Amino acid sequence: MKRSVANILYHVSVVILSAGIALSLPNTIKYLAQKVLMYWSLLENEEIFLIVTEVAAAIILIFLVNVVVRDWRLRKLARLAKDAGLAGVAPATALITRRRLKKKKEEQGFGRNVMIINSTGFQTFTDSEGDLHQVLRNCREAKIMLLNPLMDGVTARAKSLSDPDTTPEIFREKIIRSIDFLKGLKVLQKNVRLKLYGNAPLLKLAILGDYLCLQHYPMGLNARNMPEYVFKHDQHGGLFNLFYQYFVSQWFDLKIPEYDLDTDELIYRDKAGNEVRREKFNEVVMES
Repeated sequence: MKRSVANILYHVSVVILSAGIALSLPNTIKYLAQKVLMYWSLLENEEIFLIVTEVAAAIILIFLVNVVVRDWRLRKLARLAKDAGLAGVAPATALITRRRLKKKKEEQGFGRNVMIINSTGFQTFTDSEGDLHQVLRNCREAKIMLLNPLMDGVTARAKSLSDPDTTPEIFREKIIRSIDFLKGLKVLQKNVRLKLYGNAPLLKLAILGDYLCLQHYPMGLNARNMPEYVFKHDQHGGLFNLFYQYFVSQWFDLKIPEYDLDTDELIYRDKAGNEVRREKFNEVVMES
């Protein structure tokens, strides 16, 4: 009963308020019109004031038009990025964004299948501070592709960098350390598979569940100096599927052997996946 009375009073109040506004509207408009005309009669002969007003109005109008055009362009780019599956970009100098991305990788890689293409893998997952160090420790299965330390791709990549301290020998040492790290995971019963490719690296790629992280290996620059792009899997298409297929094509390339982490042998397979032959991996002796 009380609630019904309150509702009736509320509606009566709204009706009375609306009626009051409607009745006072003509007088209000008349008052505002008189004030505008009065001030305009005082200012219409002030040429300087009129010029300043016109200039200010033009500047404001130009600013508003630029804002609208810029917003339209940004919306268009956002739609294109969404269609491409782009979920984010982490510039090389954006440390906070990089930390957030590292945390995101750890969340997405936990208990999932992980696929990685890298050059040495040392700074990516062997180093305890690497973005994928904890990912490999907590993932369900990992397929990893690294440079073959005995092939010319290592020499080509090392010589392309401007850093005089980066030599083919240092590259090989980092790869061997990454292989040793993966052997340690294998001992812990982790399902880890490794393949070694021979050509100079093109992409730094990590597929973690429904997300894909991508960087480019530019000629003469370290990949750490490049922005990192994040793509999300989308049923309607996008670049995620393209780069996923790229990884699959590289993984099943018959020219790229698999490294047996138990026996230190390179395994070559045929198109059906059957083992064809094994070669003993030549141990690389590094300076201590």
